[in-house]
Amino acid sequence: MGKLAFIFPGQGAQYVGMGKQISEQYKSAEVIFDQASEALGFDVKKMIFEGDEETLKITENTQPAILTTSVACMQPLLEKGIKPDVVAGLSLGEYSAHVAAGTMDFKDAVALVRKRGKYMQEEVPVGVGAMAAIVGLDNDSVIECCKEAQSEGVVEPANFNCPGQIVVAGEVKAVEKAAELCKSKGAKRAIMLPVSAPFHCSMLKGAGEKLAMELAKIELNDMAIPVVSNVTAEYVTDKNLVKDLLIKQVSSSVLWENSVRKMIDDGVDTFVEIGPGKTLCGFIKKIDKDAKTLNVEDMETLNKVLEELGG
Repeated sequence: MGKLAFIFPGQGAQYVGMGKQISEQYKSAEVIFDQASEALGFDVKKMIFEGDEETLKITENTQPAILTTSVACMQPLLEKGIKPDVVAGLSLGEYSAHVAAGTMDFKDAVALVRKRGKYMQEEVPVGVGAMAAIVGLDNDSVIECCKEAQSEGVVEPANFNCPGQIVVAGEVKAVEKAAELCKSKGAKRAIMLPVSAPFHCSMLKGAGEKLAMELAKIELNDMAIPVVSNVTAEYVTDKNLVKDLLIKQVSSSVLWENSVRKMIDDGVDTFVEIGPGKTLCGFIKKIDKDAKTLNVEDMETLNKVLEELGG
């Protein structure tokens, strides 16, 4: 068998009730939800299991909620001796990956991503920034359209998710212009996204600087497993590089497609997406249709993974 990767989703995958089934069946998962409440000083479990979509959609709630759910859903796999050779996560998911790799203590991570969400939200006033998904156009054409649209303001590629799916971010007018140009160049679709801030572009530099001050307060550990960085799409094995990469990540493009290719080139043939949704599984299938993808978010998906991977 080839290598196994655990991958973790980012913002947008959240839903009320995520992780509930697994936490009811596995004490180790429930403990993670309790630790999150302890670290943040409010009932995280209640917000995720019984809250409402609107509250969960607020960035400073979404980020710790997804991280907590992902780390909780991973516990049964670790309990059954299923351990990854490499880990990676999309944007916010990179923090879940660092918890999985042992770089970061869960309680530190959950407090950190709550602040990360707050800083990202506050950096750009609501209504000033936007994001759009461009479907069916190659990377170079999208980069070209962004350059052309910069006459209207800031617009940059934010996520290279998979072949033919790139997200751009920046100021509203410039993003609309870039979307228009992409369509005229042959994009199948250019969809404005329902987000409250222009993530992963230079407009969020200030949020990265505030995050740096929080990161300075926490102690990192040596990694037990390599993590693929969003910023470089390369393995990080030195804990001393992690903080700088996480600061840059806030305002840099997420190189997800290249990160996945890196893992595949290194012999990974099975990816398990852990946490809400299976967006990343979809991206991976578009990158390499032969890769095996599984996900864990409830008892049904967990049991399937345990069966497949022999836990």
